[in-house]
Amino acid sequence: MSLAVVKKFQHARLRAARTRARLHGTAVCPRLSVKRSLKHVYAQLIDDDAGKTLAAASDKDVETKGAPLQIAREVGTIVGKKAAALGITKAVFDRGAYRYHGRVAALADGAREAGLSI
Repeated sequence: MSLAVVKKFQHARLRAARTRARLHGTAVCPRLSVKRSLKHVYAQLIDDDAGKTLAAASDKDVETKGAPLQIAREVGTIVGKKAAALGITKAVFDRGAYRYHGRVAALADGAREAGLSI
């Protein structure tokens, strides 16, 4: 790897750590963590006290095809419905190193549509 690529990943890790330093998920109000790659988008509800994932969803769970923004919104809806089934109504949104824009924002909007308060 070139030095520029290594620095890019190091800076992304620092941005994610800076974001997560302010967030903490509990069983009542878990952390909704987002992972975005070039092809896929993933979401997890994490209880940081117990160190466990309570619910997870990805675009692999989505049965409909469409634009990436529509798929990300559907992933948010799926994770929101899973949270509602567990009795969770509130979550802390962890965008990691990503900007709150595009697929990340669409996922959050989908979770809100499903009744999750972020």
